[in-house]
Amino acid sequence: MMRRMLGWLAVVAVAASAVGDAAAQTRAPLTLEKVVLLYRHGVRAPLESEAAIDDLPHAPLPAWPVSPSLLTPHGAEALRRIGSWRRARFQRSGLWRGRCPAARDLAIWTNTAARTIASGAALANGLAPGCTVPIGHLADGQTDPLFEPMRISPMPFDGAAAIASVQAYTGGVAAMTARNAAALREMAHVLGCDRAPAPCDLAAVPATVSVGDDGRDVALTGPIRRYSGTAQVLLLEYLEGLPMAQVGWGRATPATLKRLAVLHAALFDVYARPPYMAARVAGPLALRIAALLRNPAAPKVSIFMGHDTNVAALSALLGVQVTARDYAPGDPPPGGALGIEVLRDGRGHRWARLFFESANPEQIRHLVRFSDGDAPARQILNVPGCSRARRHDLCPLATLTELIERRAVG
Repeated sequence: MMRRMLGWLAVVAVAASAVGDAAAQTRAPLTLEKVVLLYRHGVRAPLESEAAIDDLPHAPLPAWPVSPSLLTPHGAEALRRIGSWRRARFQRSGLWRGRCPAARDLAIWTNTAARTIASGAALANGLAPGCTVPIGHLADGQTDPLFEPMRISPMPFDGAAAIASVQAYTGGVAAMTARNAAALREMAHVLGCDRAPAPCDLAAVPATVSVGDDGRDVALTGPIRRYSGTAQVLLLEYLEGLPMAQVGWGRATPATLKRLAVLHAALFDVYARPPYMAARVAGPLALRIAALLRNPAAPKVSIFMGHDTNVAALSALLGVQVTARDYAPGDPPPGGALGIEVLRDGRGHRWARLFFESANPEQIRHLVRFSDGDAPARQILNVPGCSRARRHDLCPLATLTELIERRAVG
């Protein structure tokens, strides 16, 4: 009996030691080795016909300083300030030293849209002021499979499986409309069409989801599709710093804009977040990121400048949802970034920390000079089924990259 008890105590002691070692590893000081960031581009002018108002009586929309879809000077300056704040963090962590980062320190790759290229340059102006930083991208007119794989990728697309995934994720497009009925009523008020003698009912338009005409994507119709862009235009008016009399024709407050933005966020519940869609929309970029995370020779900071759909799809593939401060849940804002840090503990083990970082609407609108007391908000994201550490913000790096490779299609 005594021998069995001593044996049992020895097993317990070994197990306790192993747990203690694992806990000690994650409590010990960690060294930041690498960061990968996926940004949404900065504040832009509205797209052509993005606001669904042509069939409604309305006052003119505000004038913008640039052509439709382009990054505005205000948006560029906001990104420059975000970059400057990020530079200070990189230097404080010891990741960067010296005035200008070398090629091994920083790499920026953007989509081919003019607003993403300009956003990459604006961010670089803050990250490395006065330095020459190449902004990598494909040639004008080319489609980059990292950012828009559904347009050109040879990967098989099963329309029936995609629709089934959307229906399972959303509960059906009619249910989506019902969930967003309050936002649609508020949108009618901002549009000014909720008045007698013939008040509008934006939710009355039937919603459908089907395979797109090209057979390579899904297509949504109905009120969410129609008014999601309008909600985004109203938010852009505010972020651009337009007078409040011009934001939603004077009928919108910051709180109104946050409530309306659920319509824009809901768009990603069809195009980006259902598992079948996330695996494909985010797949090629996710696999590139996994390769960078594993490669010891990769740049210390790798930045991808894309779109809200890219951020929504990658976060869905990882099993997390971004919620930026003072924005609608699940609606990646201009200048927001999904990031992954690689950290090394004292025993040489590597860990990953996932986060979302964004300036709030007031900070962008007023072009705040960021400081420790007034910084972009940082949301730590815990990947389900990934963390094996006592610190739940950490995930073994190999576990994260294996998870990406299992889920991504590219």
